Amino acid sequence: MTIPLILLGIVAVFLALVVFVALRPSEFKVSRSIRVDASPQLAFEQVNDLRRWEAWSPWAKLDPDAEWTYEGPPAGAGATVEWSGNRNIGKGRMTIVESHPSELVKFRLDFLKPFDSTCFAQFTFKLEGDQTVVTWSMEGKNNFVAKAMGLFMNCEKMVGGQFEKGLAQLKSLAEEAARKSTVLSHANI
Repeated sequence: MTIPLILLGIVAVFLALVVFVALRPSEFKVSRSIRVDASPQLAFEQVNDLRRWEAWSPWAKLDPDAEWTYEGPPAGAGATVEWSGNRNIGKGRMTIVESHPSELVKFRLDFLKPFDSTCFAQFTFKLEGDQTVVTWSMEGKNNFVAKAMGLFMNCEKMVGGQFEKGLAQLKSLAEEAARKSTVLSHANI
């Protein structure tokens, strides 16, 4: 008689867990910003040209041996990169779906490995005084597996941390380009 009660208890706990996971948020959004001492155009150029990403993207640093394949135009809407790498970066495809010079770059991200999912990311560039505020955000839907994974790891904190690293590298490159631009313009005077 006690075995059926234990079994019933296990089933009840399992069902409660399934219901709890199913009720977790079905959408996610991660966003980070940084102030850059450069024009929106110089920061925009680092993002809008997918071939420049390897210099600042935190995921490129996680697998230096990853394969990167580019299609379409080198920059702007239609530019696409496919990647295949180790377990840290997996396999996927990113396509620029919208690009407005010095203002916005929006992407569709299709992750293939370690699991299938699609989400959208974007960068905005806003001039505030003599600095540019660059904001990197990503949003999408959480399927049941993603909701369950969220019980064991804080994806917002994990992805947000990578965004912070990438934005710091992007800031460095844009500010270096701004310094070079200033030196060149002073040399031409």
